[in-house]
Amino acid sequence: MSGPEIMGAVGFIVMLFGAIFGVWKYLDGKLTSARKETESVSRDLAAHKLHAAETFATKQGMQEQTSQMLRAIEGVASRIDGISERLDRVFEQRSARSTRN
Repeated sequence: MSGPEIMGAVGFIVMLFGAIFGVWKYLDGKLTSARKETESVSRDLAAHKLHAAETFATKQGMQEQTSQMLRAIEGVASRIDGISERLDRVFEQRSARSTRN
């Protein structure tokens, strides 16, 4: 082989390795950015899970709230029953007065 042929072969090999290295660096950069994005999403998800655990109602808390609301509704129902009894008495007194006259 002559000098120019050797230089051509070495140049081709250097160019081939350069292209392979360039593709590898490009893919490595893409994978690194995707890995960083995945870590960011993972941190955000962990923060949201913590927020949800601290903020949202538990089953026991919901049962306590439901029982308090039911007691309040029963109190309102008993007051309404008392009002209807009082109204019945008022109407009975009026009807008794009107029949006497």
